[in-house]
Amino acid sequence: MICRVSRIVVVASLFAGLALSGACSRDKNIVPTGILEGDKYLMDRATELVGKKKWFQAREYYRQLVDNYPQSNYRPDAKLGLGDTYLGEKSAESLVLAQNEFREFLTFFPTHPRADYAQYKLGMCHFLQMLAPDRDQTETREAIAELALFVQRYPNSTLLEEGRQKFREARNRLSESEYKVGYFYWRNKWYPGAIERFKALLKADAEYPKRDGVYYHLADSLVKMGRRAEAVPYFDRLVKEFEQSEYLAKAQLALQEPVEAPPAPAKKTEKADKSGAPGR
Repeated sequence: MICRVSRIVVVASLFAGLALSGACSRDKNIVPTGILEGDKYLMDRATELVGKKKWFQAREYYRQLVDNYPQSNYRPDAKLGLGDTYLGEKSAESLVLAQNEFREFLTFFPTHPRADYAQYKLGMCHFLQMLAPDRDQTETREAIAELALFVQRYPNSTLLEEGRQKFREARNRLSESEYKVGYFYWRNKWYPGAIERFKALLKADAEYPKRDGVYYHLADSLVKMGRRAEAVPYFDRLVKEFEQSEYLAKAQLALQEPVEAPPAPAKKTEKADKSGAPGR
């Protein structure tokens, strides 16, 4: 709870600082006297500075263009430029501010030709904040959601292939996290928890590249629970889908073992039938 409150305070402080810097930008004119197309000058100068990775300086030019030239044709690109300068810094604080710029772009310019770029970059803001598989996966889930939206909404985008690749990387990170939890349960012999976790992983991500480990440990957990008949299909899928796997030999060996048929229901004896019959 304390961490969540602290995060809210930090984000609120960032946006307050952003509003203050915006006010300063409007008051400080950095367009030289005599320049007829001030918006073009600002855009060109900002683009030049971005090329040199001078994020803060470029942001000054983008900000003044956005704030002081509301009718400029360069304004949408400058808005994206602001997001890029924050994204370029890659600090936790700047990535939060980058998200704000890209979200605002999608709100104000939803049909703009570069809306796909904004949506992709929004996903990347979360992607760059993803943590290791054994840590909190909140940002990973956010990245998956935003990148999935990008792929769905912009199938003709020139960024589509890159977006799909980043989506797959984020999805792999989350699946790896889920697998580690299931493996922890399996290692500690809590097989019901392992079975539930592994089945949920396969349902959510059928294309997880390391699913051979999921198949094996799920099947082994089922065997340990006395549910060998349920385990066989997972051993079989491992053998059929993976030509190379550290679990392949074990799965092949497991498939050679006979599957015990479930015990037949006991037949009622004549005595049991009579004793169980209702009285006349």
